Amino acid sequence: MSKLAAPAQTLAQKLIAKACGQPHVAVGELVMCQVDLAMFHDSSGARRLKPMLEELGASIWDRNKVVQIIDHYVPEADDDARRIVRIARDWAREQALPHQYDSEGICHVVLPQKGHVRPGMLCVGGDSHSCTGGAFGAYMFGIGATEMLGVVVTGEIWLRVPKTLRMRWDGALQKGVVAKDMMLHMIARFGMNGGRYEAVEFAGQAVNKLGMAERMTLSNMSAEMGAQVGLIAPDDTTSDWLHSVAGVDLEPTFTNWSSDPHADCEEHVFDATLLAPMVAAPHSPANSQAVSAYGHEPIQVAYIGACTGAKLEDLRAAASVLKGRRVAPGVRLLVAPASERDREVARAEGLVDILQDAGASMLASSCGACAGYGSAIEGAKQVISSTARNFKGRMGSADTGVFLASPYTVAASALRGRITDPREVLA
Repeated sequence: MSKLAAPAQTLAQKLIAKACGQPHVAVGELVMCQVDLAMFHDSSGARRLKPMLEELGASIWDRNKVVQIIDHYVPEADDDARRIVRIARDWAREQALPHQYDSEGICHVVLPQKGHVRPGMLCVGGDSHSCTGGAFGAYMFGIGATEMLGVVVTGEIWLRVPKTLRMRWDGALQKGVVAKDMMLHMIARFGMNGGRYEAVEFAGQAVNKLGMAERMTLSNMSAEMGAQVGLIAPDDTTSDWLHSVAGVDLEPTFTNWSSDPHADCEEHVFDATLLAPMVAAPHSPANSQAVSAYGHEPIQVAYIGACTGAKLEDLRAAASVLKGRRVAPGVRLLVAPASERDREVARAEGLVDILQDAGASMLASSCGACAGYGSAIEGAKQVISSTARNFKGRMGSADTGVFLASPYTVAASALRGRITDPREVLA
């Protein structure tokens, strides 16, 4: 009797099958998965987990598989922030956590830069943008405090095998058009529930040409499309980045993490060549149109920050627009590098000097204004920002309208004091 061929599997199915110890899984199947890594930050971690663990009399299942990153409430601006950060620091010492990163940058950027996320892993994070890990061919998604408690105690999590929505981008992006524009275009088309809490996979020629920072932006903003994960199959770009940045050398089998050619998925096709810079108007990322629709919108603050808009490549993009120029009178340009590593490399490359010469104020490498922490945008009626969300009050003030755009577009808008197509400046 001949052996039946294994069913074709998507990347999501392969990653889940590995985590639950099965040769293959079917869409809709409910499985128990072993967790390779659990990440949380000062807001989602100790202050929530510590009292629950103590009440249960439970302990951490594997300290080597837990990472805590202090990024939300630093630098501490008030007593409440100091209390939250102190809880996180004290708990890390009590638990002897080997992997804590304090004030080194935003968790979704620091985590891969420290080599914790690799192809083939199943990871969870105490933050909705934890799906950033999918850029490395890892099944990583955000969970709440109660689910995190279960993971931290058992090292396991129940998972329903999702359907895959494949976003295939053909062609090549124009200069000044980047992953942020791709995401705003997709969110505008499908809406903020377009991912239906399924697995989104990004593929195609344009995606393959993206560097890791840009791929991280795609995976990160899968959250704004309502997906559970945003996956990209790992390749030599992934391997080279992990080696050069994190000192990680992948096993030769890392290239096995890709969807089978005939795996069942829902595919949508886009032409990258036709994409223009995109801008999302207040108060939703789905409220996006081409930048030409906003040519007369004035801005008072231009913010280049967050895990989705202030990585090294984003700082390079902004500097290419601002070099030798000054921001418009009355505009505040604020730059918060996504990690201290990215800040130091940017400084060594002369990017920080370019930004400051253009009038930028450099802020701490933390979540900052993106999470509504601090008073960076106080007093501004309209802000253009490289962050992922522009919900009313998200960045601190309910009276401020936030427009989302790429670092290219944010920088170009800072120069003119109104929303501007970066291609006009780059030309």
